[in-house]
Amino acid sequence: MTLTELVPASPDPDALFDVFSTWATDRGLSLYPAQEEALIEVVSGSNVILATPTGSGKSLVAVGAHFAALAERRRSFYTAPIKALVSEKFFDLCEVFGAENVGMMTGDSSVNAGAPIICCTAEILANIALRDGAEADVGQVVMDEFHFYSEPERGWAWQVPLIELPKAQFVLMSATLGDVTRFEKDLTRRTGRQTTTVSSAQRPVPLFYSYALTPMHETIEELLQTNQAPVYVVHFTQASAIERASALMSINVSTRQEKDEIARLIGRFRFTSGFGKTLSRLVRHGIGVHHAGMLPKYRRLVERLAQAGLLKIICGTDTLGVGINVPIRTVLFTGLSKYDGTKTRHLKAREFHQIAGRAGRAGYDTVGNVVVQAPDHDVENERLLAKAGDDPKKRRKVVRKKPPEGFVSWSKQTFERLIAAEPEPLTSSFAVSHTMLLNVIGRPGDAFKAMRHLLEDNHEDRASQRRLILRSIAIYRALLAAGVVEKLDEPDETGRTVRLTVDLQFDFALNQPLSPLALAAIDLLDKESPSYPLDVLSVIESTLESPRQILSAQQHKARGEAVNKMKADGIEYDERMALLEEVKHPEPLAELLNAAYEMYRSGHPWVADYHLEPKAVVRDMFERAMNFGDYVSFYQLARSEGLVLRYLADSYKALKQTVPDEAKTEELQDLVEWLGELVRQVDSSLIDEWEKLANPDDEEIQQQDDAPPGVTQNARAFRVLVRNAFFRRVELASRRDYYELGLLDATDGWDYEAWQEALAPYFEEHDELPSGPAARGPHLFVVEQKPESWLVRQIIDDPAGDHDWAISGEVDLAASDEAGTAVIRITEVGN
Repeated sequence: MTLTELVPASPDPDALFDVFSTWATDRGLSLYPAQEEALIEVVSGSNVILATPTGSGKSLVAVGAHFAALAERRRSFYTAPIKALVSEKFFDLCEVFGAENVGMMTGDSSVNAGAPIICCTAEILANIALRDGAEADVGQVVMDEFHFYSEPERGWAWQVPLIELPKAQFVLMSATLGDVTRFEKDLTRRTGRQTTTVSSAQRPVPLFYSYALTPMHETIEELLQTNQAPVYVVHFTQASAIERASALMSINVSTRQEKDEIARLIGRFRFTSGFGKTLSRLVRHGIGVHHAGMLPKYRRLVERLAQAGLLKIICGTDTLGVGINVPIRTVLFTGLSKYDGTKTRHLKAREFHQIAGRAGRAGYDTVGNVVVQAPDHDVENERLLAKAGDDPKKRRKVVRKKPPEGFVSWSKQTFERLIAAEPEPLTSSFAVSHTMLLNVIGRPGDAFKAMRHLLEDNHEDRASQRRLILRSIAIYRALLAAGVVEKLDEPDETGRTVRLTVDLQFDFALNQPLSPLALAAIDLLDKESPSYPLDVLSVIESTLESPRQILSAQQHKARGEAVNKMKADGIEYDERMALLEEVKHPEPLAELLNAAYEMYRSGHPWVADYHLEPKAVVRDMFERAMNFGDYVSFYQLARSEGLVLRYLADSYKALKQTVPDEAKTEELQDLVEWLGELVRQVDSSLIDEWEKLANPDDEEIQQQDDAPPGVTQNARAFRVLVRNAFFRRVELASRRDYYELGLLDATDGWDYEAWQEALAPYFEEHDELPSGPAARGPHLFVVEQKPESWLVRQIIDDPAGDHDWAISGEVDLAASDEAGTAVIRITEVGN
């Protein structure tokens, strides 16, 4: 029975509270005093600011709030800062209230958008509030992780609903809010509802703090010996987390029985090459790694093993605070300073408490432990002093180690100050954009009055408000000059004195805002060109957010290759250094795209809020005929596999959603299918979950298993995978890279010497081996399909046009399904 079925006929506060508390008790959930207080205030109609520690059951209060809104026939919204958390909450609420009563809106897709309970990112709700103002169909708002209000780039999205939705009831939740007095007064003034802060320093599982002056491995061994595992070891870079995990392999973490159970739970889980092999070795030893750069399937595996109590140590980053699902008894900080992108500084109180609060598992632990590791130089000084014993003369002679130059050190006093400190007060991060003005102008009524309310009644100081007003005037004038907005001589029937002259889709500001520009640019391309499919891809890639680590790796590789070529050409050092400044990551169609952007912006000024960034990641992978593992290895991106995969998945979604059917040639369809299958075989969750959400009525899609289907099942995509695998050999042969060819095929007898010997007659006959778009022609790729294998002949596009040379091989279908990629065996190279 869902909670929806328990809605009482008469939704008075007492009845609502009794029904919900009984439901919770029946599920084995006893309400804490803070939960009871918050729920009583919610069912009584008050705004609630829930500032209780991590692990104190804020999620259950959120469910109670949705229940109360549902009973009172008010539409409720749950918002969170990241899509993963929104998606997780969507599935949780579907289970509690029934799928028909819960919807989701993110920038990627919309599911059951008319439902009475909606899960969405903060930006989605902010734009609904801007578009509809006080008349928005929003009866209640539950804002999770409300401390994101202070985020410089995104804080506006947490503030706008507070300003624009006076009829809504608000539930603001976070473990680290600091002083919220001004929010209490502000919410009551705006909504006319009483606002109650429910705060409690009392944790369901109290924390015990300690400062470690022993070497790190000794600290961890002691925690294991005193039964303080699972231990989450907090690092401030992904690289240091992996390095620490590898270094801990020398500790005997798990028993033989535990290792056997780990192996059983891992089962046939598919680890890819590179980092996958490292993680496999670590988790089998009882050590996990968890950070945002990992593939989602790896993070879920670590979480699953941790929940089963089989991982004693998890080395991760300080992103622990949001959306992680790992049970932890002890949080061990490797330091109390971090580089924040600008400078190295001490942790803020909010950051410290957000992470420390994860220690201690309700229902499992009686206490949680927070341990901070002293800096290495202090640990060494402690060892030297201990060696000197109690002799004052010897202790005075000890030459103390000093911290490295530029090192931001910390001490036990730093630790104690952070423990005692309240989280810093939240600061306003309001901002104005073209999108904001377009939404406000698009709503009925006086847009000038609405914008004045937004600009003069936000939480900024007066000086900042004046700057925002000036920016708004400049944006409005640009919209007017572009003809996107027009003044009316007389107010229309809704009271508008200005109106939009263009129709904007609801999600234009969130779901690929440059999509209209992409469509216009695609129209400029030559459909008959051999490069058309890749040019369309380049247009789409230019509208996506740039993955900086990948682009940096591309630039580094390009500069390395350029240096080698310049040295071979005899170019002097100073000239080489000057020329290197011009070497960047690949930017296909940059001239055409930048010109299209400038032209489009002149008529669509809001495009200035977004940047067009020509780049080639998917195109680069396709042109190099690489699979995921090849690409990650080539650019040394093992620590950023998750970033690479997310970018590929975003590219696939954008191609599917943005490119109109009439622009999709057969070759482009092949490319899209290849990309989707590539992502699915690496980690099916990113594509399968999106397709399930985007196609809620497609039973075949809804019934898909979590595991990816055999790679041969999608014949169209598999053909491209095979074609790319063979063309990878062509591409390497064109560069006479016999070493890489040997790495691909040495196990089948085609090592360095074999490839060199086979291709020598070709290069005696021809000066070059082409690998451009023409060399990929479909007539040069011949397949004979048999039940258990494909026989393939990749014809070489020789300069003479004889087409008498080819690379032939066999594709093992069963082995390909097992590996998730095309498994081929070269049988012949010759004419």
